[in-house]
Amino acid sequence: MIVCCGEALVDVLGGDEPVSVPGGGPMNTAIAAARLGAPSAFVGRVSTDADGELIWQHLEHNRVDLRAAERGPEPTARAIISLTPSPTFRFEGTDTADTALGSADLSPFGPGPHIVHGGTLGMFRGRTAEVLARLAERHDGIVSLDPNVRPAVISDWQRWDHLHQRWLQAADLYRASNEDIEWIWPGRSAENCAAQLLDGRAVAVIITRGAEGATVYTAAGATDVAAPAVDVVDSVGAGDAFVGSVLASVWDLLDGNRDTLAAISLADWHAIAKRAAAASAITCTRTGADPPTAAELDTALAK
Repeated sequence: MIVCCGEALVDVLGGDEPVSVPGGGPMNTAIAAARLGAPSAFVGRVSTDADGELIWQHLEHNRVDLRAAERGPEPTARAIISLTPSPTFRFEGTDTADTALGSADLSPFGPGPHIVHGGTLGMFRGRTAEVLARLAERHDGIVSLDPNVRPAVISDWQRWDHLHQRWLQAADLYRASNEDIEWIWPGRSAENCAAQLLDGRAVAVIITRGAEGATVYTAAGATDVAAPAVDVVDSVGAGDAFVGSVLASVWDLLDGNRDTLAAISLADWHAIAKRAAAASAITCTRTGADPPTAAELDTALAK
């Protein structure tokens, strides 16, 4: 099982009639992996309010396993997005359900092996952050981290850094955008940061650069992948689609078995990243976080 852990929230798209759309990095990643045919689960706390019901139904509709998810009366976190007269962002996330996860029990999924994935807001907000850090630290399978930095929401850099470091000690796979890298390690090159991570526990480090593609770094070397040229409608969820595709591919190769993760060749990593870049590109052609199905992705790659 690919177990994506963290927040589920709603993006409120402004306009004459504001629309609430389910979102949140880990939730989007769970849906991306599920649409590609991988066994996918979400671990997080979802509100019982109207927005929470919208999120829950979205996850169920996409066949994401919710046996280890929690429900609670706390409100749903909301990201208020307006594009006119100029782009603005406001986050409403005080004492919301995503911060109040009580436990992360993977036993409903059986003995595994499982891939545990985390990052974005769930990595550092509220009680959830400690619950998930402990899960990553004790998990004996593959651990994946996508920090997916949201500077506008990070009020305590030292707390964020402490929790990020705890995840780093457990992470086998690490994906970050070039903007993430610059924020986390200012003034350092992606190559330098990847080398440091590979000297630790990480087996593969993937740095994405939007329209400029991505680079996968491993002990065997590095490989670059171009981003398909598309007419971008909305980049929301593109990074989550990339990560969901990577995790689905790793699952297909290994069934979540960490012992053979290091055996994935650089050529295989190139193919994994190429598929993920295509999934991300398709997502950019749609409004909101709407990753492709396996059939859609296979069709795009065939072209």
